[in-house]
Amino acid sequence: MLEIFLKTLPFFLLIGTGWLAGRVGLFPQEATAWLTKFVFYFALSAMLFRFAATVDIDRLFDPAFVLAYLCGTLALWVIAMAVGRWRRLPLAEAGMEAHSAITGNTGFLGVPMLVVLLGQQAIGPVLMVLTIDLVLFSTVITLIVTGARQGRITAATILPLARGIAANPMIVSMVAGLVWARLHLPMPAPLDEFLSLLGGAATPGALFAIGASLAGRSAERLGPALWLSGAKLFLHPLAVGVAALALFHVDPFAAGVMIAAASLPVAGNVYILAQHFGVAPHRVSTAILISTAASIATVPVVIHWITKG
Repeated sequence: MLEIFLKTLPFFLLIGTGWLAGRVGLFPQEATAWLTKFVFYFALSAMLFRFAATVDIDRLFDPAFVLAYLCGTLALWVIAMAVGRWRRLPLAEAGMEAHSAITGNTGFLGVPMLVVLLGQQAIGPVLMVLTIDLVLFSTVITLIVTGARQGRITAATILPLARGIAANPMIVSMVAGLVWARLHLPMPAPLDEFLSLLGGAATPGALFAIGASLAGRSAERLGPALWLSGAKLFLHPLAVGVAALALFHVDPFAAGVMIAAASLPVAGNVYILAQHFGVAPHRVSTAILISTAASIATVPVVIHWITKG
């Protein structure tokens, strides 16, 4: 257990370094925004393309894996939505809380960390989780909020949403890499070195940006945020674990990667959506802060359990 904790510690120390830099004013929020853009559009996209281009595409899509993740995640989504409605929250706010409970920081934290800790075999499962979160669940919350406000969903709602998904650099880079892999194109050494250099900036850049973004957050709406953090860190991995291992009998290693991805803290892009729509931004922000801090202790436990079989 100590060995796993020491392996995960450098990743969280990078987050802490970013938080400290932002807290003391050495890295203002404007700088954080620009660093996040660099990671999002360039470094992380290069890493994802390189991963996707080298993955065994014939073994990438596993229907049992996809169904297990969908069923486990949807079960928690329904629970979180029901809890929100039981607390008499409007539909849009209950939906945003449910989205927080199931959306982990797979892009900025999971991709760099899980591949390093669990090996190259983890690339395929991590990419599947990231794709489902980005395409399916981000679409669901957008439709819920828009439908709740307008009373209906129209083509004017769906078309901009589809364009936004298609223009997402993480999705574009993954699709381009998978096409490259499907065509069995060779990877020229200069291109591979370029992608390796640029993608190498994704891990420190993303983790530093996570920490710096947390420096500007304050703990507000503590009660709901604690519930959402607990749901994300404990209930989400439990739900997908039951679905993967007990219901769909997913390959144990792939199931372990899925559970590890589900154990990640609430993703920063949930706050971007909450702020954009003006729906529960304070409780989402606090949930990100709490779940990220608590994941220093919880994620090593999950990784330890997975690596020990």
